[in-house]
Amino acid sequence: MSTTMFRDRSPGSPFSGSDANDMNQILARNWWLIALRGVTGVIFGLCALILPFATLLALVLLFSAYMIVDGIFSIAAAIRAARRHDRWGAWALQGVASLAAGVIAFFLPGATVFAFVVLVAAWSIVMGCLLLAASFRIDGNHGRWWLVLNGAASIVFGVLAILAPLAGAVVLTWWVGAFALVFGVLLVILSLRLRSRSKATPSIATGRPAI
Repeated sequence: MSTTMFRDRSPGSPFSGSDANDMNQILARNWWLIALRGVTGVIFGLCALILPFATLLALVLLFSAYMIVDGIFSIAAAIRAARRHDRWGAWALQGVASLAAGVIAFFLPGATVFAFVVLVAAWSIVMGCLLLAASFRIDGNHGRWWLVLNGAASIVFGVLAILAPLAGAVVLTWWVGAFALVFGVLLVILSLRLRSRSKATPSIATGRPAI
């Protein structure tokens, strides 16, 4: 039985094949921008993990630079997509948001660190309270004590982060560094796959439909 009867390919359908093909071509043509974003993320992640204490302020500025560069690359991708009459709104929105975050972190590094630590601490305390409340609503044989431990750990971390924001900032620096490292590696892998696809499909590389 043909699979077309299960998929609506009309222009207004969310399963339209042309939309997916357009996005695939946009990503494949801009693989090098994704690779640059990935390399920048890897560099930032390594710096955050290796030098958390001595360069905490420098890492904030580095994060600012990373967001600015990421915003520039995203806006560049939006411009390239607009010139090809492709969808560019999401790229532009991401670029503007990254630029705004980078500028704020650059001019207010200390306040940025403190606000970030307090925000994460408040989130951790709220999540810990919700986990503790949920633990009393389930049976003891269904992992109640794991929820209790998770909730207590979240609350303790949140309180300590508020009482000692510098130590909390160091821990968060490690977390952000690990995330940036993994995220950067995944972007590099994605860009290499897109590069192979772009070379294998001439119509994607040139931006013209295949004959």
